[in-house]
Formats: sequence, C-alpha cells, structure tokens
Amino acid sequence: MDYERLEVFLSTLAEDNGEYIEGLREKALSDDVPIIRRTSERLIKFIINTYQPKSILEIGTAVGYSAIFMASISNAHITTIEKYPPRITEAKKNFEECGYGERITFLTGDAIEILKELDGSYDMIFMDAAKGQYQVFLEDSLRLLDKNGILVCDNVLQEGDILESRYGIIRRNRSIHSRMRDFLYDITHDEKLVSTIIPLGDGMSLTTYKK
Repeated sequence: MDYERLEVFLSTLAEDNGEYIEGLREKALSDDVPIIRRTSERLIKFIINTYQPKSILEIGTAVGYSAIFMASISNAHITTIEKYPPRITEAKKNFEECGYGERITFLTGDAIEILKELDGSYDMIFMDAAKGQYQVFLEDSLRLLDKNGILVCDNVLQEGDILESRYGIIRRNRSIHSRMRDFLYDITHDEKLVSTIIPLGDGMSLTTYKK
C-alpha cells in the first residue's frame, strides 16, 4: 500500500475548520511551524466526540493551532504548555484573537518542570512536543490522566525512522530514535495500560488505563 498517496487521499476528506483556523493553518505551514496533520485532526475530533473531555492538557503548544482547534470542537478547558519564546509570542497573539481564549490556559516554560507542579486530573492529554522527551513526560502524564481518560501522542513513527535499526539512523537522531522506541515499548507493555499505535499521519499512539 502506498501510504503517502493514502495520506493525501484521506486529507481531502477533511472538513473545513472555518476561516480563522484555516488561515492559522496556512500561516503556520508557510512559516514552517509543525502542526497536526489533517488526518490527525480527524482522529482527534473522533476522540473528543467519543470521550467528551471537560479538561484537556496539551504538551507542546507551538503557535496554538491544535489548542484552538480542540477548543473549537469541544466545550473543554484546555491547558497547554510551550517553552520556545518566538512561538510563545505568536501563540499568545493567536489565543487573544481566536475567540476561545477564555477556555485556554497557557503555561510557558519547560514542560518537564511544569508537569511536576500540576495536580488534579485531565480527561485527555495530547502530547505533541519534542519527540525525544515523550518518555520523560510519560510518568507525570499518567499521574495527571484521569482513570477514564485518554493519552494521545502524535508523531510517534518519526517519518518512518522508528522502523530502522539504531545504526541506520543519522548519528544526531539516534538518541531520539532510542527514546521513542523505549516510550512505545513502555506504553504497550505496562500492565496498567491499554495502548494502540495507529499509522496515521506520522503515527499516533492512544493509551488508556485498563478498566
């Protein structure tokens, strides 16, 4: 199967998200800002429609596209974390303009430290940050995840690199490759969890607690 052609075809089935969000997507892509793919949007929309989360934690804001998208399709309060200064500035502007800002809490700084300071629980956690940190984020993410909630992680297949051996990877990417493999192993072998990995977009993992 030609997955690249399939991805293009599935993307054509995506719904229009409205003028503001579509404009934000176009600008982010023109500025080379990584945002969720069309096919990932569809899966997130399905998950939100199914789980009806009241609280969502996002790790990795970028310019705020996915937070605004999730706010537009739910009544959830969204807490999102970003540490890269130029994107913080852009995200703040976008949250002020989008019309959903009252339901978005924007935390700035290192997610590793911020996660440790958070308490309470979230119905959904969306992880879309530095791929080499997913395993580092995992412990606190599971602590914060409601027992009936869902952890959604994007870009877990690393553009196919995850299939390669360590020595088939460019040297500078080997640590990220190893950490992502460890992350995927952990979420699929933890006896408390049920996880699946979907080869959609650049790969998404879905994790819940066993009932």
